[in-house]
Amino acid sequence: MQIRSRSSLWFLLPIFFNVIGGVIAFFVIKEDDPKKARNCLYLGIILAAIPILLILIPVLIGVTILPHFPVMQNMHYI
Repeated sequence: MQIRSRSSLWFLLPIFFNVIGGVIAFFVIKEDDPKKARNCLYLGIILAAIPILLILIPVLIGVTILPHFPVMQNMHYI
């Protein structure tokens, strides 16, 4: 099997569309350049996970961006 090098512009797809772009790029270029296809998929997954982690981790440890907004503490319901 001959590996044909694909353009590095394929990395723009996961940068703009995260996981969906990574999956599309993976399936389009996996036959020609499997290493670049796998890297596009990984890039999409990582770029989708970063904002989730930046929001989830502070909420889990009780830190909030808005200092006067209650974060699951002393929330009494009547």
